[in-house]
Amino acid sequence: MEKIDFELRGDFIELDKLLKATGLAESGGAARMMITEGLVKVDGRDESRKTAKIRAGQVVGLHGARITVLAAPSQD
Repeated sequence: MEKIDFELRGDFIELDKLLKATGLAESGGAARMMITEGLVKVDGRDESRKTAKIRAGQVVGLHGARITVLAAPSQD
């Protein structure tokens, strides 16, 4: 299983943008198609909302890959 840590730059990232940013989808359209086809899970549950807000602490699964979403480091 491929494990990917993704560091947020804000409060959240939309699911389709996350798949593209991590390289699991070649384009936003491909990401939306994967979500529509029911291939994506968020925190172990099927997720069909293309623009679901993914926040720090959540885990996204797709094709044997697991993305752990991390909080952005504090800007002290």
